[in-house]
Amino acid sequence: MTATMLLLTFAICRLIVTVGLITLDPSELLRLRVDGQLTVDQVDLEAASLDFGMLGKTEPLAVLHPGSAQDVARIVEAGYRSAHGFTVSARGHGHSINGQAQTRNGVVVQMSGEGRAAPPRVAVGERYVDVWGGELWIDVLKSTLEYGLAPKSWTDYLYLSVGGTLSNAGISGQAFNHGPQISNVHELDVVTGKGELLTCSEEKNSDLFYAVLGGLGQFGIITRARIALEPAPQRVRWIRVLYSNFSAFTKDQEYLISLHDLPASQKFDYVEGFVIVDEGLINNWRSSFFSPRNPVKVSSLGSNGGVLYCLEITKNYDESTTDIIVDQEVETLLKRLNFIPTSVFTTDLPYIDFLDRVHKAELKLRAKGLWELPHPWLNLFVPKSRISDFDNGVFKAILSNKTSGPILIYPMNKNKWDQRSSVVTPEEDVFYLVALLRSALDDGEEMHSLEYLTSQNREILRFCDEAGIKVKQYLPHYTTQEEWTEHFGNKWDRFYQRKMEFDPRQILATGQRIFRPNFISSYGASW
Repeated sequence: MTATMLLLTFAICRLIVTVGLITLDPSELLRLRVDGQLTVDQVDLEAASLDFGMLGKTEPLAVLHPGSAQDVARIVEAGYRSAHGFTVSARGHGHSINGQAQTRNGVVVQMSGEGRAAPPRVAVGERYVDVWGGELWIDVLKSTLEYGLAPKSWTDYLYLSVGGTLSNAGISGQAFNHGPQISNVHELDVVTGKGELLTCSEEKNSDLFYAVLGGLGQFGIITRARIALEPAPQRVRWIRVLYSNFSAFTKDQEYLISLHDLPASQKFDYVEGFVIVDEGLINNWRSSFFSPRNPVKVSSLGSNGGVLYCLEITKNYDESTTDIIVDQEVETLLKRLNFIPTSVFTTDLPYIDFLDRVHKAELKLRAKGLWELPHPWLNLFVPKSRISDFDNGVFKAILSNKTSGPILIYPMNKNKWDQRSSVVTPEEDVFYLVALLRSALDDGEEMHSLEYLTSQNREILRFCDEAGIKVKQYLPHYTTQEEWTEHFGNKWDRFYQRKMEFDPRQILATGQRIFRPNFISSYGASW
């Protein structure tokens, strides 16, 4: 089927659903027999109507706390076969920004929380772990560390669900070496939009496997994932160095990720960076790194009030490794870099403490009432060839010298990403993640307000469009089908065809606003 015919079919479906008037009675849902709990309790509905972004509220008809993968299959099959029709969205830790895990006139499947369907099962000899889709990565890590093993690729924040990150990509400073989390999965159990519970992998049901990885929840709900493991290091040497020259900063980052195929002794294990447009951030964000008694003074590092760039790198090691060996490996690598010589800051800590570092910052923010705020985050993949233009146009122009959250920037190797997955990235061998992880504060300063930050995000996207910088959104958010078509580019036809195969009534993950359910319902009128 041609792209024109696909779009025409989609347009006809939209016309059909917008005139429907039939609604679903929630009591019909409660007749379903499940191993867990299906509830219309207001407390559950309220919790499922919000997410980390706190940018909008969408209350479902009911919430399912599944006791098994079969529970998930039962609720999805009921939605698929229902004459009235209802939608189903999977919710993990609720860390989405724009209501992607919410649904109206449907059921939210609360995958994370008490009463998980199955505990992690570690296969030591085969080096993998089978985990429930709603399992949090912090609990996966704790389970595997008991056997001296750990997953290869991470996100910076571990209190996210396995199914949630695999539905996007799952990236952090290890992605240059091991690829995103979706590149480190052996097998999945998935409930499709028809209510079928299928096992899939590269060899079995491969089209579903690659559709679901990075598929934004559009093709199925992940109920089990088999994650690749490696021997876990015991300690981490965590290093930060600063730059005032953006070209030197990016050149060094790109050099470090080019070492990905070398032995571990000849490369760092983690490469990230962040932008400092506000002096306070370097001392306050992840403040456990720097000593409060010896804060970093940006003014003393030759920035002249301008932007600074911080490179974060780590070297993993075991307690049996001598300090001399670690020192030598680190020193050899640092000699090749062109950072500000007086800006080297180093700390050593247990591996789990490094991976869980952001949670410590979360606890401090919660104590100050600064966690449950609107989070108008913007995450972009920027092609390497235009990252300098992005720096000049965004970091040095659009952004002011005050910001309300960290701004990450680090490169990744495209060859570590499997192009069979649903994720889209820039068409270059190296591209950067730029993540503006800002919070809207009600402190009287206009530059910290939700309206200001949201407007600034639009300005950044407009700048990229007008400058011809072909960015791709990570954790994307669009409101029209035309925008989604442009986002997926040459992957759109395959994405659409997979949707028609695995979720033909288009009832899954409607909070993403990619497709409308194609049953007659009042849902279409309010979507």
